[in-house]
Amino acid sequence: MAEHLADLAPCPFLPSIDRVHKAAEMRVLGKNRREEFYLLALTCAQSLWLQGLPAQAVLLLNRAFSADLCEDAEILRMWPLPYAAMHWVMSNRKDEHFVGNPRRHFQHLATRMVEPRKVMRSWRAWACWAYACEIFPEYPADEKQIAEEGVVEPDREKIAEGLREHGLKGEDLLWERWL
Repeated sequence: MAEHLADLAPCPFLPSIDRVHKAAEMRVLGKNRREEFYLLALTCAQSLWLQGLPAQAVLLLNRAFSADLCEDAEILRMWPLPYAAMHWVMSNRKDEHFVGNPRRHFQHLATRMVEPRKVMRSWRAWACWAYACEIFPEYPADEKQIAEEGVVEPDREKIAEGLREHGLKGEDLLWERWL
């Protein structure tokens, strides 16, 4: 595939691809946010990663986290919630590949989440924020938002509690494996 960068290894926590996948492909699913949506978001994330676009891959992983899945969804047996993929993509990106400021991105995502499943998705964003803080300790928070909106950055225990309370069964443990 023309856009594939041969010097990038595929993310081992995302589906293999045999062609370039575009995020626009997801439009055909309409409002369907079930298993097909989830798998396509993961597949597009892999494609973007392999094109050297880690920031865009992170955005597609965010979309995968927004899927409406129950804890016994068949797809989750093969492709668990993408905490491992999110950590891997942020940890393995090359310096020359734009990733933005994931810490600020996830801070904004967590504090500006909208329905559906707002609370659960907000905790997932905070969970990914914790990865970003660990992987990119030099990247600053949005101190202006913190001051003006009274944002309180949660600690690890609070995030785990939020995932236990609002996420799928065992989601907190899945997240903690990568801290």
